[in-house]
Amino acid sequence: MTLTIRMLLFTFLLIPSSWKKIGERNRALEAAEQAYTSTDFEESVRRHLALISEQQLSDPQVKFNLALSYQNNGQEEEALKTYSEISLSRQSVIASFGANQAGVLEGRESNYKEALAYFKTALLKNPYNEVARYNYELLSRWLEENEEEEKEQQDQENEEKLEPSNYAKRMKAQADSFLDQFRFKEALETMQKAMEIDETVRYYQGYINNLNDINEIDEN
Repeated sequence: MTLTIRMLLFTFLLIPSSWKKIGERNRALEAAEQAYTSTDFEESVRRHLALISEQQLSDPQVKFNLALSYQNNGQEEEALKTYSEISLSRQSVIASFGANQAGVLEGRESNYKEALAYFKTALLKNPYNEVARYNYELLSRWLEENEEEEKEQQDQENEEKLEPSNYAKRMKAQADSFLDQFRFKEALETMQKAMEIDETVRYYQGYINNLNDINEIDEN
């Protein structure tokens, strides 16, 4: 009988202790939420860090709110690091949100390929994340178009840097002599054959294009 009373006493003493911890945790959550809602992001960072370290709340939602607080507080590096951690979560919806936000931050730093990879992760985690889908499709199209423009610009720059060899200059002079005689086909063939063995002939690419146009008109 005495043992039973002691066990009951021990049980009753534990319950108020757990209630106290739950109450403290709820107050900490409310304080963190209040700090974020009032746009006191510095305090929100502190409160959410306390939730993780003191209240042992490692839930992805808490970390997501911490990452948002970091981002709004101007701590982009910490925000990106936290979003990246969230993107690995088994909770697919919050992991998708984290990956999308990480992509946004990478995009703002002009790290477009990294951003695209995060948007793709966001869609793999949650195919119904329409914001991530929009970001992925928009950035994907932009990168494709931009890469084509960069390639064209690079090709143009390479052509401008290209200097014709003495052979290329000689073939150009020979083509000019054919052109003076209205022998457009021979002029074009001279430059085309020269290009097969000497890449510096590309210096005259515009000239060759004009010869090709003239030859087509002449044949018609």
